[in-house]
Amino acid sequence: MTARVLLIEDDPRLAAMLIEYLGQAGFRVDHAGTGSDGLARQRCEAFDALVLDLMLPDMDGLAVCRAVRADGNTPILMLTARGDTMDRVVGLELGADDYLPKPFEPRELLARLRAILRRNRGDEAADVLRFGRLEIDRGGRVVRLDGELRPLTSYQFALLTALAERAGRVLTREALMDALKGESVEAFDRSIDVHVSRIRAAIEDDPKHPRRIITVRGAGYVFARAQD
Repeated sequence: MTARVLLIEDDPRLAAMLIEYLGQAGFRVDHAGTGSDGLARQRCEAFDALVLDLMLPDMDGLAVCRAVRADGNTPILMLTARGDTMDRVVGLELGADDYLPKPFEPRELLARLRAILRRNRGDEAADVLRFGRLEIDRGGRVVRLDGELRPLTSYQFALLTALAERAGRVLTREALMDALKGESVEAFDRSIDVHVSRIRAAIEDDPKHPRRIITVRGAGYVFARAQD
C-alpha cells in the first residue's frame, strides 16, 4: 500500500525536489506551502505521515505540530534550518516523532520517514506486555492504563516498549538508542529525557514521583518489574 505524505514546506525548490525524490521511492506526496493550508488539509484528508518545516511564512511550525498532535497521532518528521537544541527539545515535547536539521541528504530524510512509518504500523503478530494496571499492546501499537488508552507518539511507544521488554535492567541513554536500531531521533543531549518525561506524563499516576520508569542517577533508566 502506497504511503501518503503531507509535506508542509514554503521553499518551492526544496518541495519540488522532495516530491520527486519521495515519489520515486514509492510515496504519494501532497504539498502545502503554509501552515494554515497544511492544517486545513490534514484535518480534511487522511495522511500516513507529515514532513513539517519549522519556519513557515504564516505561523511557527511548532504551532502546527501542536495543532496536529491535538487532532491525533499522525507521525511527524520536523525539518528546520535552525540549529538551536532547544528548538529540537520543544518540538519533541510537542509530539514530533523525529527531527532533521537542514541542510540534509534526501536519502536520510527517506530513511527517517520510513522508520517512523514502520514504528507506526507495528508488528501485528506481537503480543501484549502487562505490568499490573499497565498494558503495552505491541501489535496494536497502543498503551492502556486501567483499560483507558494513553496517547504516545510512535517514537515514545517504541522507547517505552524497549524499556518494558528489558524490565528490571538499568539502561543508559546510549543503550536505549542502540536498542531502537536506527529508529531513534538524531542524538543530542536530552532527547531521551524529553521522551521519557512525556511517557511518564501518560502512564504514571504522579509523573513527578514515577513508579514505572525510574531514573537511576548517573546511569540511565529502569522499567520496574513489579507495578500496582
